[in-house]
Amino acid sequence: MGRITEDLIRRNAEHNDCVIFSLEELSLHQQEIERLEHIDRWCRDLKILFLQNNLIGKIENVSKLKKLEYLNLALNNIEKIENLEGCEGLAKLDLTVNFIGELSSVKSLQHNTHLRELFLMGNPCADFEGYRPFVVAALQQLKWLDGKEIERSERIQALQNFPEIERQIREQERAYCRRRAKDKEEAQRRLQEGRESKAEDRRRAWDSCWDADDSGAPLPTSAESKDRLQALETQGGDPNKKKLSDSEDDLEFWNKPCPFTPESRLETLRHMEKQRKDQDKLSEKKKKGKAPRTLITEDGRALNVNEPKLDFSLKDDEKRNQIILDLAVYRYMDTSLIDVDVQPTYVRATVKGKPFQLVLPAEVRPDSSSAKRSQTTGHLVVYMPKVGDVIAGGQRACKSAKRASDSGREQKQERSKQTEKLEVDPSKHSFPDVANIVQGGKHRPRRVQPEPEVIPSEEDPDFEDNPAVPPLI
Repeated sequence: MGRITEDLIRRNAEHNDCVIFSLEELSLHQQEIERLEHIDRWCRDLKILFLQNNLIGKIENVSKLKKLEYLNLALNNIEKIENLEGCEGLAKLDLTVNFIGELSSVKSLQHNTHLRELFLMGNPCADFEGYRPFVVAALQQLKWLDGKEIERSERIQALQNFPEIERQIREQERAYCRRRAKDKEEAQRRLQEGRESKAEDRRRAWDSCWDADDSGAPLPTSAESKDRLQALETQGGDPNKKKLSDSEDDLEFWNKPCPFTPESRLETLRHMEKQRKDQDKLSEKKKKGKAPRTLITEDGRALNVNEPKLDFSLKDDEKRNQIILDLAVYRYMDTSLIDVDVQPTYVRATVKGKPFQLVLPAEVRPDSSSAKRSQTTGHLVVYMPKVGDVIAGGQRACKSAKRASDSGREQKQERSKQTEKLEVDPSKHSFPDVANIVQGGKHRPRRVQPEPEVIPSEEDPDFEDNPAVPPLI
């Protein structure tokens, strides 16, 4: 069962940067909390508090929340309204579907002068005759009850008949308390029977364990006997029969009629918690019993394995003489969950404990290989440079590869011997005189010479001197 801890509050305070002392709104619903604690000391500035669908049996440790305006305690095991006098700013209180049978306990809310809305539907007290007039007359500051507005005439009539209604409510409360006491006794009896049946089952398992042994065997120690009993409970018997019996017990539990009480809610949640634990143990046992996957055969041959079921691409970059593996790792996965191992003939990447292995088409150099994560897609990219000599499977391929490499080396040597030099004619190219860039003497201003006037020849018979036309340059 859950408890209110500092870590739990911080996890639910992400909207406030995980700072709890200045929290104004906190939601702790569906956490299987059994007791209200620590909130009044850690979160003094709370204005809204959600605690619905838990196992809280008593309202406590909230009296110091002076700024609290809305408190939601629906779907809990509360049987009495109490300890809310210190919540001075409380304006809305939700107690839907609880086990409140003492309707007179609503009088403790008379000190909450700002209370405007109250929800009590789904409680045993809501079935009492005169329930609504009693609450309307007892809490005159209320404006809404169970989502319905309280009219002025309704309040006047309730105040007129209040003494008679209060007497009826007291009688119904006493009858409910007697029924509730019987329900508690019945719940205690069922709980005791369940414990006795479990003890009987353990005793039978213990006896069957010793009946199977030889009579002359020495008595084991207490630790040995405990381990032996646990092994018998976990391993003994046919697993199919055990599974069938568990399903039958579960069906019997859910089909068994029981009253709707706080004890029955606790019993149901404990049964569900037990089922969860059994399921977790079964899954752990399956994980342990699973055989490891074969990555390399007995004769040393590597296998292609893709257990994480990731998309990938293998590219042979002949220009840079390397092989590139692009593995589509999940984008937001932490890099610490990825492990890469490059070998001369294969590459292996372990993603969250699941191996990915791929045989390479050529031999690579592991010491020069590198792996990177893409910042946009999150893919894992492995760069693996190939070795100089190509290694093939047969002897013929080796010989041909050697011949090709020898011929390539001879061609390189011939090229190095025949060195060609470039000759440059200095007369065809002029270079600036760096030494005389800065002149030692005074710099004289350079005069701009006037351009010579172009005088057209008078010999041209078609020439006509037009002063409006500018001269040609």
